[in-house]
Amino acid sequence: MSQPLPQLTFKAVALGIGLAMLLAGANAYLGLFAGMTVSASIPAAVISMGLLKLFRNSNILENNIVQTAASAGESLAAGVIFTLPALIILGYWETFDYWWVCMIAGIGGLLGVLFTVPLRRSFIVDQGLIYPEGTATAEVLRASETPGAGLKVLALGGVIGAVVKLCEAGLRLWPSSAAGGTWVGQSTAVYAGTNLSPALLGVGYIVGINVAALILIGGALSWYVAIPIYSTWFATGDPVLADMLNNSASAVDVAFKIWTSKIRYLGVGAMLTGGLWALISVRSSIINGIRSGLKADQGTSGAADADDAPMALVIGAALVLTVPLFLLYLQIVNSVGIALAMTLVMAIAGFLFSAVAGYMAGIVGSSHNPISGITISTILLASLLLLWLTGSDGIGPTAAIVIGAVVCCAAAIAGDNMQDLKAGYLLGATPWKQQLMQCVGVLSSMLVMAPILNLLLKAYGIGLPTAEQPDALLAPQAALMASVAEGVFSGNLPWTMVAIGAGIGISIILIDEWLAARKASFRAPVLAVAIGIYLPLELAVPIFVGGLIHWLVSRTGAPGNNGMLLAAGLITGEALIGIPVSYTHLTLPTIYSV
Repeated sequence: MSQPLPQLTFKAVALGIGLAMLLAGANAYLGLFAGMTVSASIPAAVISMGLLKLFRNSNILENNIVQTAASAGESLAAGVIFTLPALIILGYWETFDYWWVCMIAGIGGLLGVLFTVPLRRSFIVDQGLIYPEGTATAEVLRASETPGAGLKVLALGGVIGAVVKLCEAGLRLWPSSAAGGTWVGQSTAVYAGTNLSPALLGVGYIVGINVAALILIGGALSWYVAIPIYSTWFATGDPVLADMLNNSASAVDVAFKIWTSKIRYLGVGAMLTGGLWALISVRSSIINGIRSGLKADQGTSGAADADDAPMALVIGAALVLTVPLFLLYLQIVNSVGIALAMTLVMAIAGFLFSAVAGYMAGIVGSSHNPISGITISTILLASLLLLWLTGSDGIGPTAAIVIGAVVCCAAAIAGDNMQDLKAGYLLGATPWKQQLMQCVGVLSSMLVMAPILNLLLKAYGIGLPTAEQPDALLAPQAALMASVAEGVFSGNLPWTMVAIGAGIGISIILIDEWLAARKASFRAPVLAVAIGIYLPLELAVPIFVGGLIHWLVSRTGAPGNNGMLLAAGLITGEALIGIPVSYTHLTLPTIYSV
């Protein structure tokens, strides 16, 4: 009988830790810039293959261990940047507190791993969910005998992304976007524009034409339907907008003001609907997953489950992790009762939404997972609960954001963990070793999140652009979370817009269910449209172009992996050069501008 292949080797663990930190930084930049992150499993696998080939002995399961840890860095970055910058936007923090970031990210990420352990057998083995990125990663790893070509493509994309970002942000040969607006008639503002980022092309290529088209459709609903309607019939009733119109403000300025103060809340409503629908649609799968996990721990469902982490350890560790969270919440609200309520809300929402994220990743993939909708649902419900418990206490929005941040980190890691476990299942890896490496990836990447975020904060700024920081990273999800939490407590949340957005979300869900009944290849996941509604149009356009390029390439019959690796390289190269170039404030004179 042949010896099993080694998995948790020193070189695999060390490489996994290093890549987790690297990819956490790259995706933190991308998420703050574009409001989206993409799965890092495939580029991590390719990089791992190339580096492990430098050693005399390496194997496919070591590669799998490396990508398991490395992809955790990307996912944890998503959980952090979708929520914690809201504390900067709310003015609670001036910089990202190192230990708070570590606590929130680390505990949330570890809970995401623990919450999905009892669900592995049901989702991956019994139901056989596809987990597209996990399946693709397994195929890439099986092709690990010839990683050289893949590394070259990834490196080429990295060089292109880095050079373009250097020319734009460093040498300032061209602006970051091309945009303009005009008035149709006397009061209808119309805007058009596109960002010139190669990273956004890469995002669009990776998510594909279906999701990219839905994001553009969402953008069109905001910028070509909702904003013109509001500027034509409702702007004069808004004192701020009326003043802008009386002072001959540009169509671009008026359009962005309407989007900022009103229209983006359509996206809030749509995301809220999407998050609740995701929970409803997978309720039976969650129950079955819990039952399967408990049976496996009792040894009643076969040897296939014996290699999961023991259920007693999982439950005990999850309970232990709630203790420091309770103490952290206690520091915020200074009330034992309210801190206990916050901890209970986090634990229940964290488990339910981690299960939702784990299940949805099996259908639409980690890159398309409804993390934003899940987190908005959590923050809105937490805000309403805290408003009832504390009144309009000024600390309420901060407390709601911290609850949402832990849930967001847990859900992001849960989806990624299940993708990696799918790849491991296809390759014959040991589940508990992958679950351990997910924890290692979480703990290593959490250590660099605060320094990276502070670097980006100083280099760009976070939130809406200002005269001092004209290229501020919009942090769209975090700004959305801050607006929702603050709006609940101030009573200024535009509930009419939220309700209309919820109606739009319900309509999209009905359309998607109709498409599913017809077994259509094109689907309409509500969160993709909601993201498009919320994002500035200039970000949706290049994402769509990237998706269109993917569709055109796929029609030629060209190999798919090279395009994915080139796209991943564009994202990584732009992110890695964007941080130091902007931070050093390379201020060569602008040579050309439009």
